[in-house]
Formats: sequence, structure tokens, C-alpha cells
Amino acid sequence: MATKTQSGVGSVTPLSFFNRLARLTITSGKQFAHDPLTLVGTLIVALFIFLAIFGPAIAPYDFAERAGPPRQAPTWAYPFGTDNLGRDVFSRVIWGTREIMGLSGLGTGISVAIGLCVGLVIGYFGGLLDEIISRAFDSLLGIPALVLALVLLGTLGPSNFSIIAVIVIIYVPIITRVIRSATLNVRDSGYIEAAKLRGESILYILFREILPSVLPALAVEAALRFSYAIFLTASLGFLGLGVQPPSPDWGRMIGESRNFMRLLPWMMAFPAAAIALLVIGINLFADGLRKILRYEGQDV
Repeated sequence: MATKTQSGVGSVTPLSFFNRLARLTITSGKQFAHDPLTLVGTLIVALFIFLAIFGPAIAPYDFAERAGPPRQAPTWAYPFGTDNLGRDVFSRVIWGTREIMGLSGLGTGISVAIGLCVGLVIGYFGGLLDEIISRAFDSLLGIPALVLALVLLGTLGPSNFSIIAVIVIIYVPIITRVIRSATLNVRDSGYIEAAKLRGESILYILFREILPSVLPALAVEAALRFSYAIFLTASLGFLGLGVQPPSPDWGRMIGESRNFMRLLPWMMAFPAAAIALLVIGINLFADGLRKILRYEGQDV
């Protein structure tokens, strides 16, 4: 049975937390369905997730094989046309979904995990540790993301691991700052003091008492960072520093089409449209998530 504090806020047990999270999920789903823009964003994200998982099985051609005559304009046989080597652009865009979402998603997931843990710790304890880490991260945040990415990739070399490492190094400081701020807002609350008086461990306080309060901020920030990571990954591919050929990276596809922009506009248009549509979808989803979690955040 949860112990009541003087402020009237009960201790969060694992069962009560997951019950509340389930209720929030159901409520959020209903609100998503009644918000047209959020629903559109959710459907777009769901479509790209489907393509990332099942796309290679439904793509008509392999991303590296010559599918038809080079420089073929869009037709029923080649909906997005073919590139200068005769590869099917439609198939390459579908295959590229897994590449860009996989790298961006993994990099964002690692960033969220590290940023959450570091933000909780320095936000709760404060002091010298908070000062050192915050100043170090502020220094990193002062460097433009693309410039920092170019420096890191120049050191590490272009590879999938390097892209993930770049995303993590760039976005961990941002997520840490958000979680630290959210932790500072609740660390002196009555239910935190009650947990200390009960003799609860630091881990219990951080992950059972504080974590539920920072989840709304974390969820929205994670969605936004994911969209930025996709754009960053595509930008690196455009510069030739991302996924290496013949892998179908959307950014590299746009970069390779620069010399054929007037002759083969579809080579650039369709991968660029895929990037724009995915980023817009994620941002619409994140905006809806922000509205819902701000309204329901107290329930979590």
C-alpha cells in the first residue's frame, strides 16, 4: 500500500506506475485520433516504420542491381524512374528507409538512455559534479552540430558506427540538460523527502519517484531528437560522409544526383521528399505528444 506524504502524494509503486502508464496510453490514443495533424503525423511515422521493417521484402528490385535502362523517367514499371546507372529509384528509397531510420533510431536511443541517467544524477545531486558536467556539455553545445559532426567523422572515418557515435555525442548534452531541468523541478518535492525518510535507496528515488515526473519531457525530446538525427544523417550522406555506397542512403542519393539535376530531377526529388515527409511526420507526432503529455503529465 502506498504511503501518503504530508503533501498528499503517494509513493509510486511499480504496479501503480504501469497501470497509470497504460491508462495514459489509452487516453493518448483517443486524443491522437481526435487531432487531425497529430493523427497524420502518427500515420506517416507508422508508414515509414512499416517500410523500414518490411520494405526490402516488398521492394521490386535490389537496391544495387540494374533494374532497367539508365535515366528512365518515371513510368508504371519504374514509379520513381531509374538513376544514371539504371537502378530503380523507388526500390532504393524503400531500402534506404531502413538505413536512415535504423542509424538515427539507434543513435537517438543511446542518446536518450545516457542523457536520462546523467540528467537524473546531476539534477538530483547537484554540486561540483553538476557544475563540471554541465559546463563540459555547454561547451559542446556551443559548436554547431554539423561542424562537430565533420570534425568527429574526420577523426573516426565514415562508417555506421561513426554516424551513431556522432549522433550520441551531439545529442546527449541536449537531452541531459532537459532531464536535469525536469529533475531540479521535482527533487525538493514532498514525496521525494518522504522517500528519503523511509530510507529508500538512491536508485529507488531516481527511477521510481523522479523518473515518472520527467517522462513527458523525455518522450517529447526523444521524438524531436529523432527527427533531427534523421536530418543530420541525411546531411552527412549528402556530403559523402554517411553510409557508404552502394548502400541506399537518402542523403547520398541526393548528393549523387547533383550533376543530373536538370536532366534527371526525379533522382533528387523522391529521396528529398522522403526525408521531408518523414521529418514532418515525426514533428507532427512530437507536437501532439507534447500537448497530450503536458495535459496528462501529472497522471504519469
